[in-house]
Amino acid sequence: MAELDGAVVGYVKLRRPTDLPSHRHVRQVNGLAVDPAFQRRGVGRALLLAAIDEARRRGAHRLTLQVLGTNPGALALYTGCGFEVEGVRRGEFLLDGEYVDDVLMAVHLGE
Repeated sequence: MAELDGAVVGYVKLRRPTDLPSHRHVRQVNGLAVDPAFQRRGVGRALLLAAIDEARRRGAHRLTLQVLGTNPGALALYTGCGFEVEGVRRGEFLLDGEYVDDVLMAVHLGE
């Protein structure tokens, strides 16, 4: 969670994608949001880097996430923090009458 003067301005949620023993080495960003008034000030980057550090601390070798293909700001943030596109689910979502891609990304944290 990111706070400024006692107010929450952003958060990131980190979790295990499944409880399977064969999946223990993976963590997943399951939500990252920054108050619009505080966007483009480094809050999202700080939260994402903290999530990467926490995933490493928990023994993860890989951190994954999904992002809408219509969110160029988030795509740039994730790419800038080392995430790479591993796949795209074309037209996975129907939002406001438009089909939107679901972009699958990951960063490898080492062994």
